[in-house]
Formats: sequence, C-alpha cells, structure tokens
Amino acid sequence: MSKKAVAKLFDLESQESGGSPLFVSQTHSKDPQPVSDDNDGGDSERIPVEEWLPITESRKGNVYTATFHLICSGLGFQVLFLPAAFSALGWVWGMIVLTVGFAWKLYTIWLLVNLHEAVNGTRFSRYLRLAIASFGVKLGKLLGIFPVMYLSGGACSILVITGGKTINQLLHIMSEDDTVPLTTVQCFLIFSILAVGMSQFPNMNSLFGLSLVGSVMALAYSTAVWTLPLASERSQKNVSYATKDTSFDNIFNAVGLIAIAFRGNNLVLEIQGTLPSDSKNPSSKTMWRAVVISNAIIAVCMFLVAIVVYWAYGDKIPAGGGPISNYLKLYEQDYPKRAAYFIDITFILNCLCAYPINLMPSCDNAEMVYITNTQKPCSFFVRMMLRVLLGLVCFFVAVGFSFLPYLAVLIGAVGLLVTSTYPCFMWISIKQPQWKSLMWLLNVLVGSLGASLSILLVVASALRLADKGLHANFFKP
Repeated sequence: MSKKAVAKLFDLESQESGGSPLFVSQTHSKDPQPVSDDNDGGDSERIPVEEWLPITESRKGNVYTATFHLICSGLGFQVLFLPAAFSALGWVWGMIVLTVGFAWKLYTIWLLVNLHEAVNGTRFSRYLRLAIASFGVKLGKLLGIFPVMYLSGGACSILVITGGKTINQLLHIMSEDDTVPLTTVQCFLIFSILAVGMSQFPNMNSLFGLSLVGSVMALAYSTAVWTLPLASERSQKNVSYATKDTSFDNIFNAVGLIAIAFRGNNLVLEIQGTLPSDSKNPSSKTMWRAVVISNAIIAVCMFLVAIVVYWAYGDKIPAGGGPISNYLKLYEQDYPKRAAYFIDITFILNCLCAYPINLMPSCDNAEMVYITNTQKPCSFFVRMMLRVLLGLVCFFVAVGFSFLPYLAVLIGAVGLLVTSTYPCFMWISIKQPQWKSLMWLLNVLVGSLGASLSILLVVASALRLADKGLHANFFKP
C-alpha cells in the first residue's frame, strides 16, 4: 500500500467515523492543515478535526515548551522507587539495569519522534493513531486502547493516591499532637478538586506554565532527596549493601521498579503534535532537541537519586516498592521538619502539575467521541464538564483502589509494552526496512525482548503477590 493510501486510510476523522467520508468544518480556520498533500481529489481544501481537539488545537509550541512537557511527564514520583530497586539488585546490577533501561527508552523515543510524520501528509499526534496505522484498525485498537488509556487515566488515579496521601502526611507532620484534621478521602478530594481545576486549560500547548512549574518541583524534590544525605554526613557504619533476597520474583520486581520509572513515552507523539512543522523545519528536529535536553536532565536526577540514596540507606530502604510515604518517612526521621515540609510540598505540587498533562489523552479521546456524534467543536461548558467527569472517575478509582501503588510492577508491565515494544514493531510496519537489515534485526530483537520482559514482570509480580499477599482495602484508603 502506498504512503498516500495509508495517509487517507488512517486519517484521524475517517477512523472515528468508521471509514465514512470526512466531515468538514463550516468555518475555515486561519491556519488550515490539509489532511493530505494529494492533488488528485481536493483533499487539500478540507479542514481537519484536529483543530477542534485539545492535543492539536494549537501548534505554536517550541523547543522550550516541548522540553518542559517532557520533563514534567517523564520525571515523577517513580524516581523515588529507584533506590528500592538498587537495594534488591545491588550496586553492579542496579547500575547495569538502570543504564540499559535509560538507553532503551531513549532509542524508542527516537523511533516515535521519527514516526510522527513518517507517512506523507499525515501527522500522527496520538499514540493510538500510530498504533492503528501500524497494526491495522482492529489489532491497533486492541493493542493500543487499553494501555494508552490506562497510562492516561490510571496515571491520574495514582497521582491522586500519592498526592492525597502526601497531603495527609504533611498535615500529620505539621500537627503538634500527632492528629490529622482531615481523613485520607478528604485529602484525595482536595487534591482532585485542585487537579481538575488545573486541567481546564484548553489545549496541550496551553499547559506550558504547569509543565514548567511541575518540572521545577520535580527537580527540587529530587535534588533535596539526594543532597540531604550528602550534606548531613550520615554515618555508614550500620548500612549494609548485601542483597538478602535473590529469588526470581524479588529480582524481577526490582527490574520492574526501574522500568516504570521510564514513563512518558505514551505522551511523546502528543507533545510533538503541539509543534509546527513544514518541509524545511519538520517537527522531528525541534522535538529531538527537546528530547535530548529533557532526558539529560532526567538522567542526572535518576542516577543521583538512585546512587546517593542507596549509598545513604542501603538495606533500610523498603525493597518491595509500595507507597511513596515509605521512602519519605526516612527523611522525617533523620532531618529537620523543614526539610520534610519542603520535600512534601514540592512533591504535591509536582503531582498536581503532572495530572493535567497525563489526563490530556483521555480528554482528547472524550472530545473526539463528542465531535464525532455532533460534528461540531466542544463548547467551553462541554469541555469543562467532560474534564470534571474524567476527574470524578479518577477520584473514585483512587478511593476504591487505594492499594494500586502496591501493584506498581504488575500494572507497569502493561505500560512497558507502550514504552519498549510497540515503537519497534511500528517502525518495521511503517518504515518497512529491508528484511534482515540492521534496523530490521535491531527492532525485532529489542521489541521481542520488551515483550518477553513484560511477560516476566507479570509472572514475577503475580508470584510476589501470592507469596506476600495483598491487603486490598477496597474503598478504605
């Protein structure tokens, strides 16, 4: 099938309308984006529905906006799991797995950036669209919808849990009589109200201010986490670095903790969709500069947190993962309260700022359903209500399944496919490299390893749950 045919077949509007003819806006925009650059059917006069959807409504981004979007979406609370992974793997294997994982993530991001405009005349500004173009309509939706929507809505639910519990923990630290004036559910509700309010920005590009604040906050608490042990000159006499549990499930649980730290690939295409693009300056050039800058910063934070915190605490770090509060409590015990205040406050602000950018794919999908049925853009009121509804869903999931952080590795195995596996097979499907060429062999190998690792993580997590058990406190956070 020719690239022009693929561009027509996998056009955004025709996918949502089940292959029916494209519907056209009655009001031409100031900056029309043609569906295809064909000159044989008049497609160049059609105004695409992307201009009505929040991810692609504004294409006025630049290297700075993309950089902060990438940092905010790629550097989050998962970085605090890295010392726990080291406590299970040890120094040597911890460094090897972390380095390989980071290089793996960077490679698959490079694939996605270059696949964004791989088909002539079409920009794949949504991960799900690229999955459909690569694997076909049925298989693409089957493979893509659940993990992509989970990584959007599920990430927001976990942000509600971690952010809400950190609010509760902060109030506990501030209380002089060890009483907390608010229940955990009330803290979840406060976090959700603030987060949904911050999600009312009209489009992805307009979230730049939040991404900037969120990035600064992530850098702030990450820096505090690794500088405090160095500044305090902690004694290492009682710290052990010996790995006590070398069982299959414990080792792969640690590998899973590192794997889930490399998040954000599901938003790479969406962030690139906010950038302008033309034949002289394709969006891939700007996006790759942003990727290099952002991932250099993320790498520094990840490696310093993993190395320094493990050096400071060793086997005192809870190796099984779990709530972030398990790690932050170490800092409550060893440092002044003002240090705990700073870490908790910056952590909460980072979670609040990360919420809207993670929710955006779900918002975009909800608005697509509305636009498909009404063939008109969402009004301000409709857009607001859709986001409130999605926020309520995330809140109720957080309240009902507040034990989700204990399932981080099991759930992260699903997201690992999006990060490490799908981009490799997408490249083979769309770019069609010569059979058994270097790029073909590399992508088959990397993609197969990613799929195998995902299966092993599911097995290891299931074995760990069978051994340790799970206190599933449904609707009792």
